[in-house]
Amino acid sequence: MHIANEVLAALRGLSTPTVSNAIELFNVRPRNQGYMAPEVRCLFPDLGVMVGHAVTLRFAAEQPATRPASRYESWKYILETPAPRVLVVQDLDQPPGAGAYVGEVMATLHQRLGCVGAVTNGHFRDLDEVHALGFHFFAAGVCVSHAYVHLVDFGGPVKVGGLVVRTGDLIHADKHGVLTVPKEITSEIPAAAAKVTEREQRLIAHCKSPDLSLEELRRLLES
Repeated sequence: MHIANEVLAALRGLSTPTVSNAIELFNVRPRNQGYMAPEVRCLFPDLGVMVGHAVTLRFAAEQPATRPASRYESWKYILETPAPRVLVVQDLDQPPGAGAYVGEVMATLHQRLGCVGAVTNGHFRDLDEVHALGFHFFAAGVCVSHAYVHLVDFGGPVKVGGLVVRTGDLIHADKHGVLTVPKEITSEIPAAAAKVTEREQRLIAHCKSPDLSLEELRRLLES
């Protein structure tokens, strides 16, 4: 499903909590689904909002690879998904974090392939160098080594932060966390977000008013 550039641009102008609130208006999924657990955190909050289509990979680093998947083939696969792209990489080690799949080199390479950032339940590294690229990092932590990192497979569903992500899913993320945006309502999200924001501002304005009324607060909350 093609998403117009102007819609993607509008989504980049919204915070992830605002997008989450807007999604709720459509009742397309339960309110406790569609977002990653807070263990997957934003490592570069100052880079703002990240929006892109997921490309999924799975890796491990604890032990040497026996038959690793081809990174070259994964690069060709990544280019099959519309830009902008977001790497969503599941660390299969238990516990995750033995080694980093993405650091300065892999961030530079994947940025050249149209990726705007990477998300993992594991760890990343080279924070200063990657931040300078303007490449987003969302991870459970950071580490110093890539250990025996190797690509296990790519293109299938991955589970990161408790959320199942599939290639092509639309990712929206910022300093608050990571969620997926249902594509069937994507074009309607900016208008829905404006509606949510307008309602919230009316409530906030009344809270700050010298003529505070509990009855009016109730009306605003229930409207």
